[in-house]
Amino acid sequence: MNFPENLRYTKDHEWISMEGNVATIGITDFAQRELGDIVYVDINTVGKSLNAEEVFGTVEAVKTVSDLFLPVAGTILEVNSALNDQPESVNSDPYGAGWMVKVTVNNPADVDALMDATAYAALVA
Repeated sequence: MNFPENLRYTKDHEWISMEGNVATIGITDFAQRELGDIVYVDINTVGKSLNAEEVFGTVEAVKTVSDLFLPVAGTILEVNSALNDQPESVNSDPYGAGWMVKVTVNNPADVDALMDATAYAALVA
């Protein structure tokens, strides 16, 4: 499985990438494999300020629906609207075209407390 070194990870299988104080967030390669074929992504939290580990949306696969948890506190800026027509992008490119939200992070230092790729790989091993 693929766990890029430049990302941080959560125990709930989200990844986060920082650029300044804006984070891009999605689900990991492990998570999309566990879910199977993703058919719908439902995120309607744009503009909302959420705490770390609050639900920011759901992802629906053929057999299940799973909550999406925000890795760090912040405000949802943008949702990947391409997922409306191509939710399968989460399966085919979870770290690229399958990103889910962009968030203004309240405290960028909180990201450093998340798992690095080595720790996440050990978690899912």
